[in-house]
Amino acid sequence: MTAIARCALSYKTLLELTSAEHRHWRDWFVEHPNAWAVPFATGRMATVGGVVLHIFAVGLRYTQRLLDQDVTTWEEFRQTSIEEVFELGDHARGQLVHFLTTAPEKELDRVLTFQTLTAGTVSASKHKIASNIFLHDIRHWGQIATVLRQNGFADQWAHDLLLSDIKM
Repeated sequence: MTAIARCALSYKTLLELTSAEHRHWRDWFVEHPNAWAVPFATGRMATVGGVVLHIFAVGLRYTQRLLDQDVTTWEEFRQTSIEEVFELGDHARGQLVHFLTTAPEKELDRVLTFQTLTAGTVSASKHKIASNIFLHDIRHWGQIATVLRQNGFADQWAHDLLLSDIKM
């Protein structure tokens, strides 16, 4: 067996890592509610809280596609509080776990074509879409951690997989 075959990062590991990060962040925001309103970008992501909503809304929308469900429109996402947004995240995560634990392997090869808000029409396999959910999540949480540190919220935990309790 080659190193690449043995060392492939599994969805199980990614679920464990990102779920632990979500729990840390939920607890952290409850202790630091002022961080929720820290400026971030523009539009829907004008604040850190808006970016968290974006992470979970995108995760839900992509998972709904994976499950061949109707996709929630952006206008339907009205969650604003820390509790409401993380409840959405829990729901999205539950749906993703459902897909990953019930879909037959051949379903991962199925290509979907759909319209995105910013990238136009996209065609991708369900495997690629599921993988993107994790990478999208991790990328934006890294951005959030950086912006919060730059705004005086440096009392965070180690976010790296290497420093986590995840066993590999």
